[in-house]
Amino acid sequence: MTAAKTPSVPALERGLAILELVAHSKSGLTFSQITRHLEFPKSSIHCLLLTFEREGYLRRSGTTGRYLCGSKLIRIANLAMDGIVLRERALPILRDLMERTGMTVHMAILERGEATLIAKLERGPVHRVATWIGKRIDVHCTSLGKCLIANLPDEELRRLIEERGLLRHNENTIASLHKLRQELAKTRSLGYAVDDEEEEIGIRCIGAPIAGPAGNVLAAISISGTTEQIQDSNSAALVNLVKQAAHEISRQLAEFRDSRSFEEPAALIRAAGQDNSGGTLP
Repeated sequence: MTAAKTPSVPALERGLAILELVAHSKSGLTFSQITRHLEFPKSSIHCLLLTFEREGYLRRSGTTGRYLCGSKLIRIANLAMDGIVLRERALPILRDLMERTGMTVHMAILERGEATLIAKLERGPVHRVATWIGKRIDVHCTSLGKCLIANLPDEELRRLIEERGLLRHNENTIASLHKLRQELAKTRSLGYAVDDEEEEIGIRCIGAPIAGPAGNVLAAISISGTTEQIQDSNSAALVNLVKQAAHEISRQLAEFRDSRSFEEPAALIRAAGQDNSGGTLP
């Protein structure tokens, strides 16, 4: 069945219409105002408003009775905004890192226990890395993955490993939770991670975490090269370049969030919903 022939869900459409209407209001809307704007049965609107209020997507003013954006809706808007800004701000920094190192540059996020690549930049056909945007990679044997899970609570880390396992790619791959914990402690201490032929023989990677506005690890970036490109003689300089790039992306994200802190929740939600495809990485 094609998408055009697949029916929409009327109740969901009505709910989204209510959220959009409230989000576009500057000071919230009363029940009467919402019913006047939307040609839906009053009983349906009442049930949807009650559900949104219970779930935290809308809140009702105790003095005016107006419906306003709730904390959960604002949080979703902030997450969407972080993703848009991450792509926009990271692109020129990642491109500069690629030019300065001459290596393939990746950016990834943690998704369902794996590192998912959301950006890849490389200069040309020489030493191409067999990766692509959307590829999912193991977290225990890659520099990106180690950065993404280094700050997870121990219980969450244990659960992740129980679910995903520690696939052994070669004799260099970390194959025990104890050794992985040691490696992650090192990553936290140094502020970067290394994949020393742990996933693929002949390939080394250096990664660093990108901190979100709240100090959490939002994403990670890395450079990938051959063992000839990344050696003891130049590793310190390369580590500095990767850490500087990650720090600059983190700084710009924090700067952007601070600049928007004065905006009302509805304005944030409207901004998060705007089309910003021009900032998407290749």
